[in-house]
Amino acid sequence: MQSFNLKLPKLEFGAGKIKILPNIIKKYGNSVLLVTGERSLQDSGLLSSITSEIEKQGISLYHATVSGEPTPELIDSVVSDYKNKNLSCVCSIGGGSAIDTGKAVAAMLKEEVSVINFLEGVGDKNPSGKTLPFIAVPTTAGTCSEATKNAVISRVKKNGFKKSLRHDNYVPEVAIIDPVLTLSCSRSVSAASGLDALSQIMEGYVSTKATPFTDALAIDAVGKILKALPLVCTTRPEDINLREDLSYAAFISGIALAHAGLATPHGLASEIGAIVNAPHGLICGNLIAPWVEKTINKLLVANNQEGLNKFLNIARIICGETEKNKETLLNKFIKELYLLAKTLELPSLKKYEFTENELKHIAEVSGDKNNPVAFTTEERLQILKITLK
Repeated sequence: MQSFNLKLPKLEFGAGKIKILPNIIKKYGNSVLLVTGERSLQDSGLLSSITSEIEKQGISLYHATVSGEPTPELIDSVVSDYKNKNLSCVCSIGGGSAIDTGKAVAAMLKEEVSVINFLEGVGDKNPSGKTLPFIAVPTTAGTCSEATKNAVISRVKKNGFKKSLRHDNYVPEVAIIDPVLTLSCSRSVSAASGLDALSQIMEGYVSTKATPFTDALAIDAVGKILKALPLVCTTRPEDINLREDLSYAAFISGIALAHAGLATPHGLASEIGAIVNAPHGLICGNLIAPWVEKTINKLLVANNQEGLNKFLNIARIICGETEKNKETLLNKFIKELYLLAKTLELPSLKKYEFTENELKHIAEVSGDKNNPVAFTTEERLQILKITLK
């Protein structure tokens, strides 16, 4: 059995839990930096009611917004703006970009140099681990930053990268997961977020670093995503029970990736995200089916029963248990994953117009992390080209 440890936030989960946010902030003091996206929370009408309730507690509230995935320059700018405000805590309400921004800002308010110095594979310093208390309130079900110890910081195109600021102390103090907040998500956001969670949880489940702990959580959550996501994105977008399942599964995907690691799709996605400004969930969603297909085929050739059994467990959830022939069941599973992307009307990555050299570079440098099989550069390139069809 793999050895493991746990570092999790205090979790508040359930419809209507957003109401407790002011009291949680108050526990840390009388001033808060609220980090949100630029428009979605405001357009939904939730921002004004949330800020009003916070201010009723006598809390001084500062507000920063983020558009797109956070860059080093954005983090440094926000830190500079609020360094001397005597903040008690930082709270992010939004998708993964808002939460990653808040997490990084809370940490960098305790450091004296740019965040770029602490990014894995980019900087040459280790973060001290000092941070302001950080509260994460996701409004999408998928990115799972509310459950992890890292914040993803990007720079696109020239000298591009997508790297993590990481420390055990950066796990949020509190995560408030209120599925009601996801009801205003568009179909495209719900689909991309859900597929990001599906990718994370499947990668964690089949990871070579998986443990019985992560396996038990992951296999249940995989089923919730596979059953709820198509309905939320088609006929039942207002079904709070389905939204609860997705929000729960997204949180579990964070536990899986934090404690079992990720595999080939997220290795590829990080390198893609350094070259084009495509939504992370869209990238991962396009990679799931071809990654599963290639991985299963290599496991079959190698007669790797342990790895195949993991995929068979997922296949039985999505396809049922009536098919006794294992290879037939696995082939049905692969077809269902391709069909899922079509059902969700997931756009391909074709519009981003990668050059052949860019694709080769992604395939060469991405690696396979904790994948149950190792791919050659050419095999990773084949996976990428499927996403461009």
